[in-house]
This record gives sequence, C-alpha cells and structure tokens, in this order.
Amino acid sequence: MQAESKNSQVGPEKGSLVGQEYEVEIGPVAHGGHCIARTPEGQVLFVRHALPGERVVARVTEGEEGARFLRADAVRILDAAKDRVEAPCPYAGPGRCGGCDWQHAKPGAQRRLKGEVITEQLKRLAGLTPEEAGWDGTVMPAEGDKLPAGEVPQWRTRVQYAVDPATGKAGLRRHRSHEVEPVDHCMIAAQGVSELGIERRDWTGMESVEAIAATGSQDRQVILAPRPGARLPLVELDRPVSVLRVDEKTGGVHRVHGRPFVRERADDRTYRVGAGGFWQVHPKAADTLVKAVMQGLLPRKGDTALDLYCGVGLFAGALADRVGDKGAVLGIESGKRAVEDARHNLAGFPRVRIEQGKVESALPRTGITEVDLIVLDPPRAGAGRATVAHLSSLGARRIAYVACDPAALARDLAYFREGGYRVRTLRAFDLFPMTHHVECVAILEPADKGA
Repeated sequence: MQAESKNSQVGPEKGSLVGQEYEVEIGPVAHGGHCIARTPEGQVLFVRHALPGERVVARVTEGEEGARFLRADAVRILDAAKDRVEAPCPYAGPGRCGGCDWQHAKPGAQRRLKGEVITEQLKRLAGLTPEEAGWDGTVMPAEGDKLPAGEVPQWRTRVQYAVDPATGKAGLRRHRSHEVEPVDHCMIAAQGVSELGIERRDWTGMESVEAIAATGSQDRQVILAPRPGARLPLVELDRPVSVLRVDEKTGGVHRVHGRPFVRERADDRTYRVGAGGFWQVHPKAADTLVKAVMQGLLPRKGDTALDLYCGVGLFAGALADRVGDKGAVLGIESGKRAVEDARHNLAGFPRVRIEQGKVESALPRTGITEVDLIVLDPPRAGAGRATVAHLSSLGARRIAYVACDPAALARDLAYFREGGYRVRTLRAFDLFPMTHHVECVAILEPADKGA
C-alpha cells in the first residue's frame, strides 16, 4: 500500500499520524527492539515486528507531523528476510503482548541483532570498536537455550501479570500501553511459574500478580498488588506458594502467609531473596555472570574488593570465597530489605561488610581511598560520570562492570576512559531470549598497565 499524502491524513488529533500506513524498506536494528526506516517525507520510523532488509507496510502507533521520529508496527510483510519465522507465541505481534520483541526472528538472528546493537552503542557513545573493547562480536546463549526450531526457552522465573479490571483475568501488558492482553500461557515463563496456573484463576480486584519460581529450590511465591479498597482473594494455586501483598499507600511488600523470601542458588551458595527483591531472572544467569566476573577479575587471596549495587550479595559472596580470610569485601546497596538479606546471606564471612545507601553518597562516606578489585552492577540508567570518576580514583587492579543496558554501559565506559581505564575484555550473554535485552560483562584495567 502506497502512503497517502500528509494533507489527506485524518487522525484523532490535529497533526496526529497514528494509523497512517507507509510502505518502507527496513534499515538497521536500533536499541529498544525495533528497526529503523524512513517515511517518504523523511521522518524516522522506529518499526517493531520487522527485520533489517525487509519491505513492509508500517502502521504508525505513536507520533505526529513534524515529530523527531514516529513509532510503528510492521502490519504486512511484503518482502521477508531469510531470518524471519512465524512467531511461536500466539500472543506476539502488532498490538498484542509487549513482552517479546523478536519472536519473529530465528534465535541465532536474535543474537546477531543484539550484537549489532552493542556494536553501534559502543561506537556512538564510547568511540570503541569491538576489537578495542576486547569483544569478538558474539552474543552467547545461556546453557541449555539452544533448542530445536519452534521451541522457546522457558527462562523467565519471575513474571508480573497485569489483571484486566473488567474480567479479573491475568494477562500481560501490550507494548507501551496499560491495556492488558489476556493470555492462557506465557511461552517464556519458567516451568515453575507455569505450574502455578496463574492464568486460570480469577484475580478480580487485583492490579497485578507477580509469580516467582526460585532457581535451586522449590520455593514459589506470588505478590499481589490490590486495587484501592479491594480485598485479597483466597489464593489457591496448583502448587504450594507463599503470598505477599503490596501496600497500596507505601508500596512496601508484606507477608500474608508462608515465607517472606525465596531461596535462590548460585556459585554453590544459597541466597535468601526477600519481598520480591532483585535476582537475575534467567535460571542460568547468576552462575553465568559470576563465572564471567571472576574469570575477568582473577581475585587473589588478601585482596580488598567493592561490590556496588550489590543486591542480596551475589558478587560479594563470590569475592569473599576467593579473597579469603585476609581479604575484605564491602558491598553497598540502597534497598533496605536487600541489605538485610545480604547481611544474612554473608554472615559466615567476618570480613564482609554491607552498607545501606546510594553508591554515590555511601561510597564517599566510607573513607576508602584504594581497593584492589571493583564489581558494579548498576541499574538500567548506569553509574554515571561522578560515580565512575570516584571509582577511577581508587586505583583498582581490575574493575568488572555488569550491564543490562548497552547504552548505559557505553556511556560509562567513556567516563572510565576519562578516568584512566581501558576495556580489557567484553562478553555478551543472551539471558533474555525473544526480547531485545542483553547482558554484558566488561572487564577494565588501568590504561597505562604494561606501558
């Protein structure tokens, strides 16, 4: 279908292009789960459900005349890429569930696309080529995730279901929308989540239901977020679970019955994770990342180390094991409950200390002026220039940066270069199959090392 002229466009608002269709050639992949195209008038289109090199009919979902860019869905494929497959999930596609970005691409193609995004972000934001970053350009699948055609890894051990207020049925949010897509089954949900049968129950009065299936234990948990004034339902699921609720006024999470935590397993150690606290979602992620970080840092007996944004102490525990009784580890975490869990999890290590606070304020208060090793696993926004400058001043032999967002990673790598550090190696892992998310581990060292 050829695009109509802008003058003939009629939309719900003056100037809106929502609903307008364009026949376009799809260009390169962009960060965020879409590809880049241009309208005949030259406006940038961020197109979901497309692949580079395809010719498609793209329907605008957000944007107006004169906007810097438009968002769109590929609603008809005129010339398909060789890497295109029919989405295994019946809820994937334009206007449907927003949880997966790449159901329509072969698994190997998904990893190549993620690699292209990392390459582009490194070049644009850090001025680095893959070679300069010590990266071979590949995104590695997690152990066990290479499956026959048509099968999907069941990796998501934590699924937050939205509840349709009209029907009480659990579902998943549509892309960039509060609307709920009712589902009978989420294909990427871990078996332990699927076994609970969340989708088969009536959740009237609930805003959301989060289901958690721990790795390395049989612990199962649901966290209910009720709508204002609603009473909690009697939770009867297909497997034993503990139940928590979100306080609608404070946002805090409180125990209703069962344990207020789940037990996760990684690096031959059990970790308590309470009240829906952060833990890697893929069942192989924690072990994969600990291995990559420790191989990169090569801790020695007696080393002093920092674990920043430490959560419940995953990397602090791994470091403590390796630096021994004469070493020391300081973890910093802002979440009160996560700090309590980290202190519990690492109580067997007298020379591990966990401080509560934001890294940018808590680290200067410690008075630490030098360390041997640093691990940082910041939130999606990254660590930022000021924190990186402080870390660069501590003279660490090596720094491990664990990143869930390649743009934030690239920005912070540029700041580390200003602070006198260079990237020694970078590894990328596909710990979020079918989505655009990717995990990276960068190992840094002083730029003048060996000079």
